[in-house]
Amino acid sequence: MIFEILQIVTEEVNSYFGSNTVSLENIANIEQEGESDTSGVILTLLNTKEEYTLKNHSNNQINGTEVSYRNPKINLNLYVLFSANNATYSESLKSISKVIEYFQGKRVFTQENTTFLREGELSNINNFRFLVDLFTPSFEELNYIWGTLGGKQYPSAIYKVSLIEIERDATLKKGTVISGISNDLNNN
Repeated sequence: MIFEILQIVTEEVNSYFGSNTVSLENIANIEQEGESDTSGVILTLLNTKEEYTLKNHSNNQINGTEVSYRNPKINLNLYVLFSANNATYSESLKSISKVIEYFQGKRVFTQENTTFLREGELSNINNFRFLVDLFTPSFEELNYIWGTLGGKQYPSAIYKVSLIEIERDATLKKGTVISGISNDLNNN
């Protein structure tokens, strides 16, 4: 589901730009692979973090008199980096500004308000909802992030993509619904 969400974000921002300016790549590998001439905006996954506040919900489904028990869904927050790698610094700044403009206008993504190419790997997405918020790290955190990514810093913006639900369609066990409690202790 992580790839699918990031691909949807990439397509949405590209439609706002009016071209295929944004690509889903690892910014740390751009110069290593000899792709230093890659221009445009690069979307990179920085980190995933589980949303612990939603962890203790049970995941049971009742169908008639049968109950299916499953492991709880995993709710993730994704931290993504938009970095501009254009020919000139001023064009990079304009690209990052346009990314920020886009997410200022749209921060909630749902099945109803999002258009994306529903083919191939994205054809199995039926229902989703996620939020995109600007994340501003401290200078120390930003220095650590870019140091981890290879040291060269590009104009960039970091966003937190909230509440990605991941659930495998696997039933742990099945049982029947408890329909009543007997209070007959004398028959034992």
